[in-house]
Amino acid sequence: MQCGALGSCSRAPTIGASRTLRPVAIPPTLYVGHPGLVITSHQQQQRSSIRVRSSIEFVEGISKEEAAKFDRIAASLVARLSDVQDYVEDDLPDGDDDDDDGNLLPFGASPAEVAARQARIAQRRSSGAAGSSSSSGASSSGGGLRLADGPNGYVPRSKRRRQIPDENLPKVAIVGRPNVGKSAMFNRIAGAAVAVVFDQPGVTRDRLYTRAFWGDKEFIMIDTGGLMSDATRLPPDVRKAAMKSISAEGLPEAIERQAAAGVAEADSVILLVDGQAGLQAGDEEILAWLRSNHPSKPVLLAVNKCENSAKADQMVADFWITGLEPHAVSAITGTGTGEMLDALVGLLPPPTGLEQEDAEDKPLAVAIVGRPNVGKSSLLNAIAGEERSIVCDLSGTTRDAVDTRLTLPGGQRLTLIDTAGIRKRSRLADSPDGAEQLSVDRAMRAVRRADVAVLVVDAVEGVTQQDFRLSELFASEGKAVVVVVNKWDRVDPRIWSVEKMAENVRTQLRHVSWASVVCTSAVNGRHVDDVLEAVLEAGEQHRRRVSTATLNMVLREATQWKAPPTQRGSLRKGRIYYATQAGTRPPSFVFFVNDEKLFPDDYRRYMERQLRDNIGFPGSPMRLFWRGKPKREPRAKPPASASASSGAASGGAAAGGRRGGKN
Repeated sequence: MQCGALGSCSRAPTIGASRTLRPVAIPPTLYVGHPGLVITSHQQQQRSSIRVRSSIEFVEGISKEEAAKFDRIAASLVARLSDVQDYVEDDLPDGDDDDDDGNLLPFGASPAEVAARQARIAQRRSSGAAGSSSSSGASSSGGGLRLADGPNGYVPRSKRRRQIPDENLPKVAIVGRPNVGKSAMFNRIAGAAVAVVFDQPGVTRDRLYTRAFWGDKEFIMIDTGGLMSDATRLPPDVRKAAMKSISAEGLPEAIERQAAAGVAEADSVILLVDGQAGLQAGDEEILAWLRSNHPSKPVLLAVNKCENSAKADQMVADFWITGLEPHAVSAITGTGTGEMLDALVGLLPPPTGLEQEDAEDKPLAVAIVGRPNVGKSSLLNAIAGEERSIVCDLSGTTRDAVDTRLTLPGGQRLTLIDTAGIRKRSRLADSPDGAEQLSVDRAMRAVRRADVAVLVVDAVEGVTQQDFRLSELFASEGKAVVVVVNKWDRVDPRIWSVEKMAENVRTQLRHVSWASVVCTSAVNGRHVDDVLEAVLEAGEQHRRRVSTATLNMVLREATQWKAPPTQRGSLRKGRIYYATQAGTRPPSFVFFVNDEKLFPDDYRRYMERQLRDNIGFPGSPMRLFWRGKPKREPRAKPPASASASSGAASGGAAAGGRRGGKN
């Protein structure tokens, strides 16, 4: 029989009478040095066309040990298939032969040998391509992403240390009428639930940014709100729900300004339309606006809600009149998004910069959190110096968690996160707005990924129960906290002073009594610089590390002022051997003691106060861990029978010795 184990046979060859051979897959990059097996390899795009010629005839009497050995070899080769890089002998530099040591890899070589050989080949190819890359210049190194060096081949995008900065990537904006699926398409392309998606027009209001990629092209996606100022022009089935969402005073114009700003900074635009509703007058108006205000920017027409592929051609037929090629897509099922992205990446310009190493110090993430309508978006706009978030008298204007990157004059980098207002759970459950629960979930996610939480409190209403619960959440999450008392211009200065308000806030928010308190007016821009200083100080203290010598010096002085207590009804007394800092964000300290049960809560709070008074850490929480001395297990006593027999034997030996002495 001339069919090998890697070939395609009409029936499986048998070994003996009961055992069937298993097909074995070998990576195309391995040249196996077996006299009867020759494998021809092609490039990666021809990975499936592997030709195998074998002259091995199966032996009837193969042993189980040999069969198990072949199975292990096959498993190791299959496991290496996704990690190795394809090459052919012609791609190697001139003068370098593949068999540098005179022998090919033997059949069943270990993964370590395969990895070493791949490393040698990769080194040869990189050294051979050095001359051509230097002659081609920046055209060979700029543009696309680079594969990681090394024998393991491709490295996932999330684990690469060299990336193109966001400001150098091309941008793509998604625009369209309300409720056509822009946020759903935004999440589909991004591959994550970044934007709030709800079956109601006017959910998205601020513009959102996220990184996305398709193939080897990376770009920035921009999600915008629906472009329609008058809700009465919507279809009757969604008109009533949209009256409150996008017809509030000043809100439609603000949404359009946000969308216009996103289109202005984009390099390409995706015009998303509703395939089930057909071509609407609003779609034609948006397209005319794009052609008149941005004639040089390419526009890609995507017809959404085309889940039925059989009717896709019929649904997009009405859109050919626009002069653009319509692409039938579905943001829910993903149908047609691949073809749309293929056309999109062809319209994008190359990146304006090269890859850079990721900075060791990440930007300080700052989440602005609070109850609805306390001035969170106004504070963000005052810090950023532009209208980054929509500000409206309507409660609950912000829906998504809006990220804004900011670089201060001193070089500090911040990521400001504006969040939706968080109400009580009881009111949230009774809310007629179905998207509010999703907005609160996004706000909670923003708190978890932030380093500093800015709690915004209304100066007129004072600290409420919801503010107290939010402060408790920040303390449990280990976040640095800055309390901002906003709307300070509405407070009577004859009643309240800054010091009195700060003391009152710390008293009511006892979980974050260590937080910095700043009184400001975001609308007028008063004391906004003080907020930035408090945020930077809290972030620095959150990452601060104290030496063990300094820590134990403070610990020694604290124990001299107040010694550890003695256990009631016992003579045991607590002893602290030493302390050390185990981590940061938040600062965590470990106290090594003889028994952690000998230290009550009041003494632990006393030690935390001593650390804060002598070392600092303003605006940052502290975590103290008390680790007792491990208890020694008692030695196991020998069994009674064994001890009796050993005692008798020793007694007999002693008697014999006495008798021998007498003799």
